[in-house]
Amino acid sequence: MRLILIRHGETRGNVEHLLDTAHPGLPLNVRGLSQAETLVETLAGQSIDLIFSSDLTRTQQTATPLAQARDLELQLHPGLREVQAGDWEMDLDWQPYQDVLASWVEDPTVRMPGAENGLEFMARYDAAIADLTASGADCAVAVSHGAAMRVWATVRSLNLPLPEARSWRVENTGLIVLDQVARGWRMVEWSDRFRVED
Repeated sequence: MRLILIRHGETRGNVEHLLDTAHPGLPLNVRGLSQAETLVETLAGQSIDLIFSSDLTRTQQTATPLAQARDLELQLHPGLREVQAGDWEMDLDWQPYQDVLASWVEDPTVRMPGAENGLEFMARYDAAIADLTASGADCAVAVSHGAAMRVWATVRSLNLPLPEARSWRVENTGLIVLDQVARGWRMVEWSDRFRVED
């Protein structure tokens, strides 16, 4: 399977630097809605069999134009939600949240205050990806969230240049593309930061 992870479009929370992770979350702003429409063109040459999204408002809005253009049913999966901020929900200071994410490299049992630890996050994101792979699709899209995509992809990819990849970000509607191989997942593309040439 080819797996295309897509970060949602822009929201007011992104612009104002709010730590927005809870359900249902903020909707896309005007720019975010335009970014979602642009995804249809961005992926025009890619065959897509299945489209999943987290169940937050912004991911559903991002995935809908693509699903409609491909005449595919949009399937919602709560396992694709953002890494939960817990006690820091809607804070302006992202540093404590980022510090916990960074700590998961050495100790995934560290808990986000009031939310999940690294093991719990990986288990629920792995379960969501397993549901996609169980479909038998050749190419699946999953519209998700920046920190969740970054953490999962750096842990599960077999060929990323670590540790530098752990600091990479995913812009709104940025892509992470992976191919399923015998031992797991091989990174093909990380927006403009990494690309494997065929």
